[in-house]
Amino acid sequence: MSLPVLVAVPGPAESRLLAGWEPLRREVVVVRRCADVADVLAAVGAGLARAVVLGADLPGVDTEVLADLRRRGVGTVVLLPAGAAGEDAERRWRGLGATRFSVEDRPPADVAREVALAAAAEQTPPTSPAETGVEEAFGAPGRTVAVWGPHGSCGRTTVAVNVAAELGEAGRSVLLVDADARGASVGQSLGLLDDAPSLLACVRAAADGRLDAAGLAARAAVVGEGLHVLTGAPDGARWGELRPTALRRVLEVGALAHDWTVVDLSGGTDDLAEEESGRDAVLATVLGTADVVLVVGAADPVGLQRFARAWTRLPDLAPDAVVVPVVNRLRASAVGSPAARRVSSLLRRVVGVEGVWTVPDDVVVDEALLTGRPLAEHAARSAARVALRDLAAHVEDVADAPDTPPAEDVTAGFDPLLARS
Repeated sequence: MSLPVLVAVPGPAESRLLAGWEPLRREVVVVRRCADVADVLAAVGAGLARAVVLGADLPGVDTEVLADLRRRGVGTVVLLPAGAAGEDAERRWRGLGATRFSVEDRPPADVAREVALAAAAEQTPPTSPAETGVEEAFGAPGRTVAVWGPHGSCGRTTVAVNVAAELGEAGRSVLLVDADARGASVGQSLGLLDDAPSLLACVRAAADGRLDAAGLAARAAVVGEGLHVLTGAPDGARWGELRPTALRRVLEVGALAHDWTVVDLSGGTDDLAEEESGRDAVLATVLGTADVVLVVGAADPVGLQRFARAWTRLPDLAPDAVVVPVVNRLRASAVGSPAARRVSSLLRRVVGVEGVWTVPDDVVVDEALLTGRPLAEHAARSAARVALRDLAAHVEDVADAPDTPPAEDVTAGFDPLLARS
């Protein structure tokens, strides 16, 4: 059976290719000659082809276009010009995520075989950074920590900033990424100007295939020892600029150049039913690739109820990550005494959460925010700083640990702390 193929190659190279394929109709059949990227995507959306040949100079192709083709199981081959121009074009297309190429002056039968291989390869999608076009020039990639939690001001950014700072204090190279699609605040927390958010600049470069480790380092702000920061947009209306495939590439490049990448995320899961295009596509992208997820909740009746509900979503959101529960702003006035024991017992009984990490309510957190510094610099001996330092050490310990078996004997029932909300 012939392989249905789309061809979008500007210039005379397309006519030469089609003429050369005429005797090969049993192997490949061109179902449409596409004028532009929109035509390609429309034909792919209609299910007309299993593979596509794109000219190296076809305008409008970015990481999102190639990711869309992969999601739809369509093999892609880029047709390059011969010589040095083809080498330059291949580097650019590899930056976009393309992995299969042919050259205009190769025999048409060879190009047809490459197209068939590309179509067959889509049966086993790439899983490693190298297979998706990221060159592992720095050795094994570092670890990624996602900081997430329910809606509300539960302290996700405080935890993300200080865990990243503590990893840096421990001598690690750390990239802190503010990917809060509802209103970034890492820059403000660290006293950084973010009128031109550096994360959005990196995402744009990644979408065009122009982002490498040097480009990421040039855009990131340096804060303290070993800590580099990509600021996000405080204006939540700009969430559409956080294109998921390009963001994934930013994280891949960051992981290749840093020991740890810490990502601050929006709370909640409003749009995950439309995760390919909705606001929470960013959330799904990061949680789906994270090695460790810190789930942060507030230590009060409302916050604990929200935490419990968010916790039940984790098997779908982060099936492969090590998950660490963190309860922030712990105080007896909100949950009773002894506060840590009450919170741990409640969450274990209601939703089966084990090993809860607690961060005490401490006025120095507000003071550090006012000065734009992490707690390690502002109040090194404070109770909150000690708790967050120990949490960062725990993150390092559990990153390579085997998965914890699921808790048993979980009872979903009435509890005054949860019912009070």
